[in-house]
Amino acid sequence: MIPPIASRFVAGESASEALDHVSDLNQGGIGGILNLLGEHYETREAAEEDVKQYLAVLAELEATDLITSVSVKPSQIGIDAGEDVFVENLGRIIEAANDSDVFVWVDMEDHTTTDVTLDAFSRFASRYGGDVGLCVQANLKRTSSDLERLADVPGKVRLVKGAYDEPETVAYQEKERVNQAYRENLEYMFQTFDSGIAVGSHDPAMIDYAKALGEAHQTEFEVQMLMGVRTDAQYELAKAGYEVNQYIPYGDRWLSYFYRRIRERKENLLFAARAILP
Repeated sequence: MIPPIASRFVAGESASEALDHVSDLNQGGIGGILNLLGEHYETREAAEEDVKQYLAVLAELEATDLITSVSVKPSQIGIDAGEDVFVENLGRIIEAANDSDVFVWVDMEDHTTTDVTLDAFSRFASRYGGDVGLCVQANLKRTSSDLERLADVPGKVRLVKGAYDEPETVAYQEKERVNQAYRENLEYMFQTFDSGIAVGSHDPAMIDYAKALGEAHQTEFEVQMLMGVRTDAQYELAKAGYEVNQYIPYGDRWLSYFYRRIRERKENLLFAARAILP
């Protein structure tokens, strides 16, 4: 059972708890992005367990009218066991999602997996008519070139700043340089993409910049934020008419995820301190 201190950031250990959370969000005009917690499995057998859980939740979603997608990590479904394992398992999940009319997001991990992830996304997005999305990271120096490649691929692209500790040879290190790259990437997406733009950010300045670009280019976009982070802002954006989707982690591997969240932002650390101090 997840303790109350962690339940702000994790929907529960079971898929049913996560779906209940999605239902609550939907009533407030917010969609969900379900992510089963788990990553860096080095064998096909370990990855298979999570693949089966994704297939099960997709089958469950088919019988509901919930507004939600699912998101998978390459290392969760076998990329560390072999590129062929990852591609095979991703294909199984996307095929099942297509049958259930559920959108699939493919998360991006460290830079060593970028090319394989891009190739797999392009392949399946083209095959399934765009019902697949991909995350790209503004801190990587290669992302502007990757966006040029992705401009003609059907599907959606989520732009985030990037959370992995990447070497200076491949990634910008200074916060302001990452912010500059994020703005430049957003500009390119709004200038070039017809649709399918997802702004993955909690930064009010970046969201305001996306609003201005959307208005200038008459292009729709969605905002994606994590469960437990700036929740009030998520509802305010939804109430204002923007498409908002919340990234919802769930599963029994919640402890390490929870600690990452409270280390990331001072507000999260203060929340945790208030929860445990008398």
